[in-house]
Amino acid sequence: MSRGEVSLAGTTPPGEQLVLRPFRLPDQEAYTAARRRDARWLTPWDPTNPDGEPPRITYREMVRQHRAKARAKESLAFLIEVGGQIVGQINGNSIAWGAARTFSAGYWVSSAVAGRWIAPTAVALLGDYGFGGLGLHRLELAIRPENTASLAVARKLAMRDEGLRPNFLHIDGAWRDHRIFALTTEDLTDDGRGGTFRERLQRSWDAQA
Repeated sequence: MSRGEVSLAGTTPPGEQLVLRPFRLPDQEAYTAARRRDARWLTPWDPTNPDGEPPRITYREMVRQHRAKARAKESLAFLIEVGGQIVGQINGNSIAWGAARTFSAGYWVSSAVAGRWIAPTAVALLGDYGFGGLGLHRLELAIRPENTASLAVARKLAMRDEGLRPNFLHIDGAWRDHRIFALTTEDLTDDGRGGTFRERLQRSWDAQA
């Protein structure tokens, strides 16, 4: 791991180990294979460019961009690994400093691990790092109303539903409505559901067990 890079590790409430780690150049084949296998599963939720197809960049250039933005504390990008296999990706996007101290999470997981609490655990790890490690104040998720899997992530983390933003993001070739969910540091300390994202997630698991 390069100097200054961050990796995060944790366990899902059912007991599965996962790791969030930076992209590396040797990951290219495994990463592209994972995306290719689940293209039909992922495409409906992928961001697109309203001006048409953006210029293609190589995997190497993508990794360089991720590293540069992480060094500048503008965004974070992690691969999600389970059992040493790449099963997804999570980004901490649009990090805003100054008076805002906010960021958003975007993620995907492979269909093979859907429903195993991988995605909400990844969001919890990212959230706890953003609040505790970076000193950010607010984490936001923007979710299409028809994306039931991601709505479940927000529900498991007991995130506040802040309502609908019409035509908010360009996804799968068109402007799409999104529901906004958020948590702030005050939410974690004031609502009695736990002082960390991971504690909130564990409470959800315990409540359904």
